Amino acid sequence: MIRIVLPFHLRTLAHVGSEVTLEVEGAVTQRSVLDALEARYPMLRGTIRDHDTLQRRAFLRFFACEEDLSHESPDAPLPDAVALGKEPFIVIGAIAGG
Repeated sequence: MIRIVLPFHLRTLAHVGSEVTLEVEGAVTQRSVLDALEARYPMLRGTIRDHDTLQRRAFLRFFACEEDLSHESPDAPLPDAVALGKEPFIVIGAIAGG
């Protein structure tokens, strides 16, 4: 099981608690995790990734095992601790302001 932590606004939209667990078929990558998340919670489509390009939205960041994975390839394998469910894949809403 893959553990995913979502920011408050996405938890509210999906009507879930602070952590979601999902089964991911095949390699555990950002793309496969987000595909599984959007399949289970279709209301999240377009909120984390662009509908057409599937690129990460500008004000969201991805973390796992205390590493920023936001600029990694979406097809790069996630750390083993995430794939084994020991650590969560974290989606964080970036803070901007002046």
